[in-house]
Amino acid sequence: MELHTLVPRSPAPALQSPSRERPSAAASPARLRLAPMPPPVDDRFFRDMVSSMRNGVLAVTSDGSVAVMNAEAYRIFGLSPSADIGRPYAEVLRMHPDMVRVLAAAFGMAHLPNRVEIRLKSTDRVIGYTLSHIRDRAGSLTGIALFFKDLTHVEQIEERERLRDRLAALGEMAAAMAHELKNPLAGIEVMAGLLRRKVPDASEAQSILTDIINEAKMANGTVVEVLDYVRPVRLQAERTSISDVVHAALLIAEGKVRRGDVQVHTTIPQDVPTVHGDRYQLCQVFTNLLINAFEALGGRGSIAITAEQGTLEGDHTSGAPAQISTVLVQVTDDGPGLPPEMVDRIFTPFFTTKAQGSGLGLAIIRKIVDAHDGRIDVSSAPGLGTRFTVTLPVLGSDDGPFGTTVSRGER
Repeated sequence: MELHTLVPRSPAPALQSPSRERPSAAASPARLRLAPMPPPVDDRFFRDMVSSMRNGVLAVTSDGSVAVMNAEAYRIFGLSPSADIGRPYAEVLRMHPDMVRVLAAAFGMAHLPNRVEIRLKSTDRVIGYTLSHIRDRAGSLTGIALFFKDLTHVEQIEERERLRDRLAALGEMAAAMAHELKNPLAGIEVMAGLLRRKVPDASEAQSILTDIINEAKMANGTVVEVLDYVRPVRLQAERTSISDVVHAALLIAEGKVRRGDVQVHTTIPQDVPTVHGDRYQLCQVFTNLLINAFEALGGRGSIAITAEQGTLEGDHTSGAPAQISTVLVQVTDDGPGLPPEMVDRIFTPFFTTKAQGSGLGLAIIRKIVDAHDGRIDVSSAPGLGTRFTVTLPVLGSDDGPFGTTVSRGER
């Protein structure tokens, strides 16, 4: 039956003076007409709406069957879209027992939690979710709706901010101590040099004083590295060729350590795009990686340097691109490799496997890469060599001016 409503066609006549003739009874009521209601929205629209949402949506009926699961839900759970409607949710989410337990508990709760965060052990993703009861018109529980969003990128940013705050306080203290140490170390080196010239014939004293000077220089080098680490990174960003950076880094590394018989193979295609970065500091990144590789190989072995264009998954927030164009540069050696416990700590400040190392080289590298909004990863195993992968974002021509100075705090 078509729904209708009463709509006045024209306003009622104004009240007349009692002395004048009253209108006829047929003319006094407002004239009425029937206005049809708009047609109902097709169910297809609501299905398309749920499918297009940028939040994950999962609805489960009271018997435990999946009723709705949109594309974003599949992506967050790392599943391939398939015919899952009508299947038990415990079976569909068997790889995510954490979420199975959350949904199972929701059926027995009178008040559901709102805006909860959970880290999925299966994928190490952090998701924020809200649960809702689905009830029919009689108030009976017919299912559970789960609305959730991938917060992994947000969590990483927050953790980076917390780390930045801690490092800022530590950096101020370290910078003050480093400045206080530089002058005494310089004084020790100068006085030891003067004393060595006064006893040219005392071979034993000469040897001792030489050791003092070398140790003072080494300590001063550590102080300089500490200052480099705690200072904010200032980028002179411009369009930078990865090929030019890598070749310059190789020349510098060969001038600082003995290469020996190490073979270096470089594969950088011409179509690899330029990156928006600081050429000098990116050169420092690859110079240190190559120096570490040369030292690990001890004069024998090979190093492979490759570069290719790739993509990095965006943060899936409003207005952010789903995929970010990147350049991946890998520095791989066939040296002795590292055990897992060392790989986990390799970027930790002051952690080193070298007898004379300060433990700040890789920490500074990571700080520079972070300042470029990139990332650096390492994979290594005893006897299988070590591979460092540096991922740098590629910016288009409309992403901002080049040749600008960008200051980044401690990361």
